[in-house]
Amino acid sequence: MNQPAMATQATTASLPEFDERHFRSALSQFATGVTVITTRDEHGGFFGMTASSFNSVSLNPPLVLWSLSAQSRGVRLFQANSHYVINVLASDQAHLAERFASRVEDRFEGVGFDLSSTGLPVLHGVAAWFECHNRSRHAEGDHFILVGEVERCAYESKPSLVFHGSRFSRVAEIDER
Repeated sequence: MNQPAMATQATTASLPEFDERHFRSALSQFATGVTVITTRDEHGGFFGMTASSFNSVSLNPPLVLWSLSAQSRGVRLFQANSHYVINVLASDQAHLAERFASRVEDRFEGVGFDLSSTGLPVLHGVAAWFECHNRSRHAEGDHFILVGEVERCAYESKPSLVFHGSRFSRVAEIDER
């Protein structure tokens, strides 16, 4: 009787059989929500950036995570600051995703927002927002993973902006026929 081969425990991964472009294209097939993460800069001004690498970690305690490139100009801020706000963009806010991903000098100019209890921007019209204590930061590959403990959050029942196939999109209802 033939026994199936047992998988061995490798201590390291084998080299990838693809290049970075192929990997990005494969990842683009996973639809993600789009967020703008806000905090303060080293001079007390506001800093915000677009991120689509956001997801929940735990309900108790309430934890979320997101990641950013180690090359990001905001990486030092998000490593050092005690709080940030994750703004989940609504389907009509692609212009905000583009603005906060651009190199424009003042990303907040002309953008409506209120201040959270820790004095950070909560953008107007978002589908949801999460005010987080910066619980932990982990270096992995060419990114940092940030885990936030949610202290406050709110939401509106409206469609969120989605990123799929390297484009912004809207969530569509599935027809259950």
